[in-house]
Amino acid sequence: MSDETKAKVGRRDFLRKVGIGTVGAGATLATPLVGSAQADSENNDEKRKARYKESDHVKTFYRVNRYPA
Repeated sequence: MSDETKAKVGRRDFLRKVGIGTVGAGATLATPLVGSAQADSENNDEKRKARYKESDHVKTFYRVNRYPA
């Protein structure tokens, strides 16, 4: 009976330590990915220009998927 309880406790401790290690590794990996914020470099004309272009492949997509023209 005592062997069974020792095995269960060992397994639980192992899973706890693996979970803590995973959280710590995730926090360590995520930290360098965060960069400093930069100001917007576009002027007002660039912000208002048309960005969407209905090219041939977009027209084909609409036609194939039966979107109204």
